[in-house]
Amino acid sequence: MVNAAINDGTPHPTATARQAESPERARILVVGGGYVGMYTALRLQRKLKPELQRGEVEIVVVTPDPYMTYQPFLPEAAAGSISPRHVVVPLRRVLDGCRVVVGEARSIDHAKRTATLTTLASEEEGAGSVTLAYDELVLAPGSVSRTLPVPGLADHGIGFKTVEEAIGLRNHVIEQMDIASSTRDPAIRDAALTFVFVGGGYAGVEALAELEDMARYTARYYHNVKPEDMKWILVEATNRILPEVGEEMGKYAVRELRRRNIDVRLETRLESCEDRVAVLSDGARFPTRTVVWTAGVKPHPVLAATDLPRNERGRLKCTAQLTIDGVTHAWAAGDAAAVPDIAAGEPGRECAPNAQHAVRQARVLGDNIAASLRGEPLQEYAHKYAGSVASLGLHKGVAHVYGRKLKGYPAWFMHRVYHLSRVPTFNRKARVLAEWTLSGLFKREIVSLGSLEHPRAEFELAAGGKPQDNPKGSS
Repeated sequence: MVNAAINDGTPHPTATARQAESPERARILVVGGGYVGMYTALRLQRKLKPELQRGEVEIVVVTPDPYMTYQPFLPEAAAGSISPRHVVVPLRRVLDGCRVVVGEARSIDHAKRTATLTTLASEEEGAGSVTLAYDELVLAPGSVSRTLPVPGLADHGIGFKTVEEAIGLRNHVIEQMDIASSTRDPAIRDAALTFVFVGGGYAGVEALAELEDMARYTARYYHNVKPEDMKWILVEATNRILPEVGEEMGKYAVRELRRRNIDVRLETRLESCEDRVAVLSDGARFPTRTVVWTAGVKPHPVLAATDLPRNERGRLKCTAQLTIDGVTHAWAAGDAAAVPDIAAGEPGRECAPNAQHAVRQARVLGDNIAASLRGEPLQEYAHKYAGSVASLGLHKGVAHVYGRKLKGYPAWFMHRVYHLSRVPTFNRKARVLAEWTLSGLFKREIVSLGSLEHPRAEFELAAGGKPQDNPKGSS
């Protein structure tokens, strides 16, 4: 029988009452199906296998998507090096010992141990939200894009955080090349071939580098579009890009991008993108049909709809044991959590919200929840940051790992090896490796499937309906 008591062995009144009502099962609610959510649930179903088999524990994972997206592979998916379906991991297959609920947590009342959810079924039924009770809570909703009140951004900006956005951006870039190839208006052509990326972190730099590589290759199949006709612009508000790889490697990355005629503008901000014109803080104006926003993330809004303590940045205050500070039976890790970085040896320093920490925190988190349920002592999370790797396109990259600095092909190769080792499941590893091997033997795919965004458009037109208001290529 699992003992759902707090860490010091004293039963929580609510938990005790629930055990009296339902003595055979303790429910662990995991909010989020990303890195932390999936890996924590996976760890729990392994560590608590005997309890799950006896029906003493139930693990419920609430996630808006039935899959986990391996985000470091999004740039390669956008460039066509990896199939989109191999960038995601189906949760129901991996978490076969858990109950996966496709929906979103709207609010959490931890004092009552209840979460308010909306699911696909509740929306169809018109029943509104549903309430789910729990005994242990794992909050891992991740983060959302951090936007600024830039005029025109909501109307014309494109994000780069989901696999849908990555594939949509690939289709969009190729469609802009189609527009440029077929128009006779030089202004439309210039705007179609101008691509502005805002944000010099991993997402922005890798997405721009991979797509520029892809577009430069694709241009050879257009009779009137050349690589030098395209303008690729990277806008970064600080004085460096890729701060995770260090100053020296960051400067090398800038030189490498500029060598490819990519316009890197440091200490510059996007002031406006109204009327499809990107206006920068340095006074430059670029007519463009493509503005990609990758300027940081912020905690998921559900954190504000809880009664749990947060810091000034909106992240949950956590202990080194990954419990939420001052609260029992509540846990967090990843982007949503402010976890002390005890390995850094600096008081007040927190773990960076990145995948490297998230995956390792999930392992400790799963172990600690299992230990808590069994009345065993908890362990602290401590991981010394190993370093970072970043791709700058095919066969190009930068890396700063364990004090060693690499660039060019060795860094690119290390980037692929590292992320191949990190992507979940042997199935995905094998498929990604097979696709990389085939892409090295054959030519790149240059197909745009923008019509996937409106799959019923042709049938609606044939059936007498009206064509889509947003036709292909107008985004």
